[in-house]
Amino acid sequence: MPPKKKQKVSTDTESTKKATKKVSVSYSHWLMKSEPESRFENGVDMKFSIEDLQKCSNQTDCWDGVRNYQARNFMRDQMKVGNKIFFYHSNCKVPGIAGICQIVKEGYPDHTAFDKKDPHYDKLSDPKNPRWYMVDVKFERMLKRFIPLSELKALYLKHKQSDGPLKNLALFTAARLSVQPITSEEWNFIMELENKESTA
Repeated sequence: MPPKKKQKVSTDTESTKKATKKVSVSYSHWLMKSEPESRFENGVDMKFSIEDLQKCSNQTDCWDGVRNYQARNFMRDQMKVGNKIFFYHSNCKVPGIAGICQIVKEGYPDHTAFDKKDPHYDKLSDPKNPRWYMVDVKFERMLKRFIPLSELKALYLKHKQSDGPLKNLALFTAARLSVQPITSEEWNFIMELENKESTA
């Protein structure tokens, strides 16, 4: 019997149930968090790095285990095939953006919610009326350099004062979300950082 598939980990909780309204703003870029270091939950290693995605069949995998309604709504209602994603390493010694992937399958029911042996099992989720959704993502490339959280935070604080492009970056304004929208302006600015030396 093959080992249980490693799971993407969500930093979300159900404490944000109030954030269930559909978002009127349309996004085509995202940031998604996953843990690159081993952490066991109910005997299952929650580790899933961008290198792990790279090793998957066709460099593609489902992004399961998200248990926050706002993040769920983003995946179910807004993410479209071809949308670009920053793959963010979280809950590790040096968190930050490691690379880029893209949506290759739009939102569909998250099967882990129905599996009693899965750490993300939700007894209130009904296959006939799914509560949780996921998308499929495909590895595109590593960034030319890893962009650490410390550098992004320094820029965010600077831009808050100067009305710069990262002044409303969800990584800091909605930090608990593991699936975050990125504006085109934010995406383009962060993409330019990979060609510059770190200021952190």
